[in-house]
Amino acid sequence: MKGILADNDVRGQVEYLVALMQTWREFWQDLGLSLFHFEDFAISPTATDQEVWVRCQAEELVLVTGNRTLSGPDSLEATIRLRNTVQSLPVFTIADARKVNVNKPYAEQVVESLIDYLQRIETLRGVGRLYLP
Repeated sequence: MKGILADNDVRGQVEYLVALMQTWREFWQDLGLSLFHFEDFAISPTATDQEVWVRCQAEELVLVTGNRTLSGPDSLEATIRLRNTVQSLPVFTIADARKVNVNKPYAEQVVESLIDYLQRIETLRGVGRLYLP
């Protein structure tokens, strides 16, 4: 895995979480990760969830997104159900994305969960989706 891709719906929240992670800089550095955005991989802001998920898997990126539901054949949940394999990286879904920027204790809980998951990412391949926190 080479990094985290912030979904467009939570770009600001993910940037804030990564900034908070700097208090645990040694973990971030040990993981050797980078934060990426759609434009870093020429992903259109209007790309379907399926296109984003497929690109994340191909590029070895963990997608961090807001809470999405099963809303059609190209939805994130439908894509995970259809295409997930034992080698697939999980998607991290922030359970309450609106709360991240206004409640620092909640944001810190999200960071702790994220760091825990990232440290053992290889054991989490194939699980589909994990919620933060």
